[in-house]
Amino acid sequence: MGQVIRRLQEIGIRPQDFLGLPVTEFTRWEERNISNREEDDQQLESSTRFPDLTELPPEIGLEVLSHLDATDLCLASCVWSHLANDELLWQSLCRSCWADVSIYNKGRQGGFSYKQLFMLLDEACLTFNTDPDAGINYLTNKGILDDKPLEIAKFLHTTKRLWPNKRLEFLQHRPDVLERLVQLQNFQNQFLPNALRKFFKEVSAPRERGDILTIMIENFSQRFCVCNPKLGLSKDAVFILCFSLIMLSVDLCSPQVKNKMSKREFIKNTCRAVSELSRDLAGHMYDNIYLAGHVASKDFS
Repeated sequence: MGQVIRRLQEIGIRPQDFLGLPVTEFTRWEERNISNREEDDQQLESSTRFPDLTELPPEIGLEVLSHLDATDLCLASCVWSHLANDELLWQSLCRSCWADVSIYNKGRQGGFSYKQLFMLLDEACLTFNTDPDAGINYLTNKGILDDKPLEIAKFLHTTKRLWPNKRLEFLQHRPDVLERLVQLQNFQNQFLPNALRKFFKEVSAPRERGDILTIMIENFSQRFCVCNPKLGLSKDAVFILCFSLIMLSVDLCSPQVKNKMSKREFIKNTCRAVSELSRDLAGHMYDNIYLAGHVASKDFS
């Protein structure tokens, strides 16, 4: 309505003439209209304004803040300090990013706040992604992570913020941690090529073949046999099959290889190397690589 009146004024028509009202009545009408608009604006602002969380029950305020990440929660603490600094909120954030850290097991005896712990763990991950050894040393020196292979393996296994290439760089000179990390994997009832993909997704495959790949496959083979004792394959047989699958993956997936290995050739060569392997199982393995792709990273050669 206000826009219509302003448009009429622009073209020289008085609103009171258009509405058929005397000047005094039009003035009163216009004042009521302005007052009603102000009330409507106040009601709209009141209905859309974000509520003050201190006016709500604490459990509702905490539920609202639980949807924020660490950065937004720090900003919220400038307004709602008591709620945004709640230990339960920061504990949830810590465990969602770092599910298994040694200091959790120490309870409140560790003398830390979860907000402070979050900042320290975040700093450690940034350091790890630059220098893996420095990142782990930072955690052990702060008393956050015990300097034990199993504890470090649990941290690597459950932390989402570590770069895969840096994790591999660390594992290359810590075979004791690598062994523990593989033991945390579960390959029960998994088809060997799929289990190998899962393993390389967790540990990251080296780009080139070498001693580290041999150590990784040895640990994987042992763990795979432990998880699947009824499969009827020995550790040595799984070890050979893993390298056969890796070479087949390179052969089938590399555009540089023009003459691809046939299914018949793979079955023949693999069954000759692993006597306890059936031809049907070898054929299924070939089909899996052909359809699902490389068992390791695309950069593996």
